[in-house]
Amino acid sequence: MSVDLHTREIKPLRQTFAHVAQYVGDDKPASRYLEATLGAQSTANVHYRPTWDPAHELFDKTRSAVVLADWQALRDPRQYYYGTWTMARARQQDAIESSYQFIEDRGLVGKMPEAVRSKASKVLIPLRHAAWGGNMNNCSIGAYGYGAILTAPAMFHAMDQLGVAQYITRLGLTLDEPGALDAGTKDWLEEACWQPLRQYVEDTLVLQDPMELFVAQNLALDGQLYPLMFGSFVDDHLVPLGGTAVAMLSAFMPEWHAESARWIDAVLKVAAAESEANRTLIAGWVQTWSDRAQAALAPVAELALGAEGQGALEDARTSLNARCKKAGLAA
Repeated sequence: MSVDLHTREIKPLRQTFAHVAQYVGDDKPASRYLEATLGAQSTANVHYRPTWDPAHELFDKTRSAVVLADWQALRDPRQYYYGTWTMARARQQDAIESSYQFIEDRGLVGKMPEAVRSKASKVLIPLRHAAWGGNMNNCSIGAYGYGAILTAPAMFHAMDQLGVAQYITRLGLTLDEPGALDAGTKDWLEEACWQPLRQYVEDTLVLQDPMELFVAQNLALDGQLYPLMFGSFVDDHLVPLGGTAVAMLSAFMPEWHAESARWIDAVLKVAAAESEANRTLIAGWVQTWSDRAQAALAPVAELALGAEGQGALEDARTSLNARCKKAGLAA
């Protein structure tokens, strides 16, 4: 008895879900990212307007002055949906835990010069409050923005900001006694050099337009704060003085900022390219909030870097301007 084996190609009737095929075509397979995000925004059967804002629907494009024909165009180049985002952050968390174990086993914090350890605590611990503001603002974008393809990564970003606040808290506890956290909070509330940044954060908490808030928080403020504090201060200033442990324990922040910048720039580039009105509007927001953020960070830069702080802040602003130019926005 002989058995003949034959191969036969079975062509699938369709490559993806019908609502996704509207965007990618019937004959093209869609990525898991597109299947998880395209068409997820509720558009029908929203039966009532919110009593706290009767001028808008629950999900309303007009909450923002930015006008897009298709909000599904604001795609994330990282292609994050819940599964890929959690896996990426889990890998980063494992790396941070390894760094903490490495530093603890070798007593590297205790070997740091006391002046460096004190300076790191003084400058970095109040920033956990700024990160908490970033968490709240991105929660607001997730709540009031339109299109799951925008609001879903905004919520991921909100949780990332909460993670940054927690990492800074843990860093403070590693470098100093628990009382250092209370001292950081007291500085945030009372120290003169922190008040412009605190005012900036509190002013953004009440912004109504989710796209303007996106610019004010994720581009204008974070685009200058992270290169200044975790680049110029930690990497360039503390490390040569013996603060390598601080750089290792805060490694997530610059890595996350560089990664998330791809998403932020992509969103603004697509939104600005939609129309000249959008480009003019967003460019105005970029200019206004970038100027305010730079002014708010100036005393913090001086606290961190002394006379070199202004130059480091100007370098951060120059890098931000280059990002804006690449995205089609004059800053």
